[in-house]
Formats: sequence, structure tokens, C-alpha cells
Amino acid sequence: MNQLFLIFLGGGLGSLSRFFLGKAIQERAGADFPLGTLGVNLVASLVLGFFIGLAEAKNLSNPNFRALVAIGFCGGFSTFSTFANDNLLLFLDQRPLAALLNILLNVTGCIVVTFGGLWLGKSV
Repeated sequence: MNQLFLIFLGGGLGSLSRFFLGKAIQERAGADFPLGTLGVNLVASLVLGFFIGLAEAKNLSNPNFRALVAIGFCGGFSTFSTFANDNLLLFLDQRPLAALLNILLNVTGCIVVTFGGLWLGKSV
């Protein structure tokens, strides 16, 4: 199957998932802090780590699988541009500590859950 189509398909599904999950998290939290973006980025990092670990453990070096899940879905699901905009808005709203906390939580949290996902994927 054409890898470009798989990236397109995965990216579309990831983007829709990001929209609905991010909105649900933000509405449920009701916070004046970008928890929706943080939640989505953490889930995307966990999923990416899991599938990388699974591919390693099961010797699944299929480029179509990578195109669909890692590049397409996880690329469309995670959102660096929204993360950057959230921080800009926090700074413009005179909330530099909230922006710095958001940066810290997103960057360190995503790295930690990627490693967690990698471990889980290798354990399956």
C-alpha cells in the first residue's frame, strides 16, 4: 500500500482524535490552563513509545506500519503548534509561571511517558 496514503489516513485519524480528546479533557477539567493539549501530547507520546517498543520486541520493521501509526497517527495526534500557541497566550496573559509550568509538564512528561510506552510495548 502506498505509504503516502497511510500517512494521510493515520494523520487524519490522529487529527480528529486530537480534536475530540483535547476538547473533552479541556471541558471536563474546566481549567484556565491548557490541559487538553497536555493530555493529548502525553497520550500521543505514550502511544508512540508503545508502538516503537512493540515493533522492536516483535521485530516488526514494517515501513507501512511505521507510516500509518508513528508518522501518520501520532504525528497528527500530537500538537506542537498548539502547545507553542498555548504558551504564547499564557505569556501574553501575564501568566509566565503558568507558561513555564506548561512547558515543563509537556516536555518532561512526554519524554517520560514515551519511555513508559517503550517499556510497555517491549513487555507485550
